[in-house]
Amino acid sequence: MHGTLDPDGDLAVRAAWLSFAGGLTQEQIAERLGLSRVKVARLIARAHKQGHIKIFVEGPISGCLRLEDRLVERFGLTACMVVPSPSDELLPLSVLGPAGALILKQIIEREEVRVVGLGHGRTLAAAVQMLPPVSRPEMTFVSLLGSLTRSAATHPFDVITRLADRTGGAGYFMPAPFRCDSEEDRAVFLKQRSLREVFELTGQAEVMVVGVGAVTRDDHMVEAGILSREELQEVLAAGACGEILGLFIGANGRPVDSKVNERSIAVGLEALKHKETIVIAGGHGKARAVRAALHTGVIRHLVTDEATAARILEVEPN
Repeated sequence: MHGTLDPDGDLAVRAAWLSFAGGLTQEQIAERLGLSRVKVARLIARAHKQGHIKIFVEGPISGCLRLEDRLVERFGLTACMVVPSPSDELLPLSVLGPAGALILKQIIEREEVRVVGLGHGRTLAAAVQMLPPVSRPEMTFVSLLGSLTRSAATHPFDVITRLADRTGGAGYFMPAPFRCDSEEDRAVFLKQRSLREVFELTGQAEVMVVGVGAVTRDDHMVEAGILSREELQEVLAAGACGEILGLFIGANGRPVDSKVNERSIAVGLEALKHKETIVIAGGHGKARAVRAALHTGVIRHLVTDEATAARILEVEPN
């Protein structure tokens, strides 16, 4: 593992790399990192003081920056953050959690952002747990999918509650199951005024932050309460390799032909299309799923780990 993650230290190396290796001005760096020019100048000074700047910028993050540039170019992203991968974990929450928390903090501090839509998953939950208090009582956080799940690890309720608590803002949940037993049950829920009002609120969100699930033959999605074993076999047979907001997609980024997709209560891909949609995802076995999500064309900003980023760039769709 590359030591304890130091967000400001990593930002200092990023700023230095972009300045000396990338040839960007401080103004361009500030725009790319979402910081002020004064902050960028201080970060570069810190990198110099800590000995990262010599003939070239050295540090564990420099390889990550090259991966960021390749991902931005390959998938047309507006932004990307790749963090060093821990060597001893299948799910790198120890690095993706703080990285996601940094992104969330930057979003919350943007005055023009008033409503943020949130997905589910352990990585997003870890990011929220590591977020420091940031006062934004005028901000609203809203779930993008049904908030009733069997597993606490994937429960959107905790994500929304913690964000509202950290910021003093308001939180709204979708009072419905993540997935209904039938299409008829789904239709009944969608007629409820309380649920329709939450869907309308998601339309006001300036930023959407979501996770991506990998669809594999093991039982992790069954254990998490996302699918039954029969449903898992159905979506696998349909060619699913990833899941985003309850929608199962193939390697080409398109929803698979499965009745399972017709029973989810969540905003669809069209709702993400014209938003600032951020994916926080990574870890062992996630590369194909994240790549599929990138192929949907709705993702604007990706946060992932170094190993996953490298695999995304290597893997080709079927």
